[in-house]
Amino acid sequence: MADVTLPVVDLDIFLSASPESEAFTKECKKAADALIHYGALLLHDSRVSEEDNNTFLDLIEDYFAQPEELLKEDERPELGYQVGVTLENTEKPKCAVDEPCLKVIERLDPAERPLDITAHSPDPKCRFFWKMSEKPPYETHYPALNAPNVVPKTEGIHERWTPIMEKWGTSMKTAVENLAEMAAIGLGLPRETFKEAGRYGPHLLAPTASDLVKYGKKDTILAGFHTDLNFLTIHGRSRYPGLNIWARNTGKRIPVKFPPAGRYLLVQAGKQLEHLSGGLIKAGYHEVVVNDATLQAIERRKRENPDRPLIRISSTFFWHLSSDYDLVPIPALQEKARALRADAVNLGKVDLHEETVYEPMKVGQQVQNELRHIALMA
Repeated sequence: MADVTLPVVDLDIFLSASPESEAFTKECKKAADALIHYGALLLHDSRVSEEDNNTFLDLIEDYFAQPEELLKEDERPELGYQVGVTLENTEKPKCAVDEPCLKVIERLDPAERPLDITAHSPDPKCRFFWKMSEKPPYETHYPALNAPNVVPKTEGIHERWTPIMEKWGTSMKTAVENLAEMAAIGLGLPRETFKEAGRYGPHLLAPTASDLVKYGKKDTILAGFHTDLNFLTIHGRSRYPGLNIWARNTGKRIPVKFPPAGRYLLVQAGKQLEHLSGGLIKAGYHEVVVNDATLQAIERRKRENPDRPLIRISSTFFWHLSSDYDLVPIPALQEKARALRADAVNLGKVDLHEETVYEPMKVGQQVQNELRHIALMA
């Protein structure tokens, strides 16, 4: 496996340095370049508390350790599962039926390919969607994507739920919005370009849960090879490794490793950013699997915390553009994308006859199109 590490972008420089300083400009450029070349980066933010992340992980473990009949009360399939819980074996990896995605896998060196997903089994992971959005001052055309939150009723979880979700969600939302500002500056755009476009987005704190007692065997696919449909995805540190991402510039698989200590978050580019940048930044492919490092973490957790549920939680936050925003490539970025495409490698060999067309549409339409692919919306 490729021994590659992701670029580390320091948000502290952005927050403390003068916007006129070389350090500020350099760090913003580093953020933009990391998204262009890798589709992902590690973000250092001194405001993020590891204790808050642990409190959040404990809450979500407790929630998903409940019996299925209690969890089912929090399902909202009629809203495309865009709030509340999604139980295991519901969400399908889009790539398994998506020809362009299957071609990406085909172009990869066989040693760098994801675990086989062509069988198209739904992912054995659960998820909870907690909306972290600001109500728009206008009537949205996509009310199902802007539905009210579901609060679990179970005693001992109900009381803790909202304050913990809001606290951790706000930490990640603030960090990713600052990174969106950095990326805009680094791409030569006005600072507020992306942040304002997502001001009323249906942002989601969206932890996933995988039962490692049921699904803890080596090479089990917990989340099949896919990209995210939103603008930027940000994650806190998980207690169990297993996330692999693919670098756009090399097509190499990179096992995500956080520095052993410190306040770091992982950020990945999503489809909305790819669309808005005209393909200059590509949505990052990734998968979650049980590997040797996962197995070691399971054994360590059993020894050190024998009373805790063995559930892999990812503390994931999906930052979206506003549903009613017009998703049209920014001309200056589209020009850069064409220049880059002419001479750069995109996950192996580039077929010049396969140029992606980014049709103008509302963000809400793009989201609904993607949800149908992954079987969350009829």
